[in-house]
Amino acid sequence: MELSIKPIGTIHSCYREKFGIPRQPGLVKSARGSIELLPPCDREEMFKELERFSHIWVQFLFHEAVPDGWRPTVRPPWLGGQKRVGLFASRTPHRPNFLGLSVVRYHGLRREKGSLYLDISEQDLLHGTPVFDLKPYVPYSDAVPDASSGFAHFSTRKVAVAFSREAEEKCRSYQEQTDRNLLALVTEILTQDPRPASQRASTREYGMLLWDVNIRWKANGEDFMVFAVEQQRE
Repeated sequence: MELSIKPIGTIHSCYREKFGIPRQPGLVKSARGSIELLPPCDREEMFKELERFSHIWVQFLFHEAVPDGWRPTVRPPWLGGQKRVGLFASRTPHRPNFLGLSVVRYHGLRREKGSLYLDISEQDLLHGTPVFDLKPYVPYSDAVPDASSGFAHFSTRKVAVAFSREAEEKCRSYQEQTDRNLLALVTEILTQDPRPASQRASTREYGMLLWDVNIRWKANGEDFMVFAVEQQRE
């Protein structure tokens, strides 16, 4: 049986490129975004009572992974990128149907310029991501306290992050202009160390695009120093 599905919405996110996105949702509390609902799913009645739930599941497409295709085995970052495991023993975006699933915090519904939006945070979704379904998160069944996590062990180590005086001033100025807490967002992302496992010993400079701001940082021993914050001009 052939089956085709269409997106019900599109992600508007602070993450404008793949590098820098946390490896799981919930790790960066300041990562805010929204889901713009598409017809025929842009009707308030379809979300009645959703405000009683704190979190929702988002099923989406890893759209930027599609051109690269998929392979039956992958090298997950939890194993340092050195050991291969089966595709279905990982959360790689390079999957046969390129589908992803994230749980995000729900902040409410709003209509702006004729479009309907769901505001979310604690998200790990790339700007422009197509959304296929939404479901309320139910803790009593969706959280399994005694579940095993295999090789995917969460590291409690946090990288210390410092800002140059100029970089910190630009973050604060940006927040005054936009009401976006860029300082907190950058700090939370970098404490997770977004570098590939193979580059953890590197002292090279890195950059990432958050909203319309280019962030530049480098390793300073085992910690990070943010030395440049440049807003992009269209």
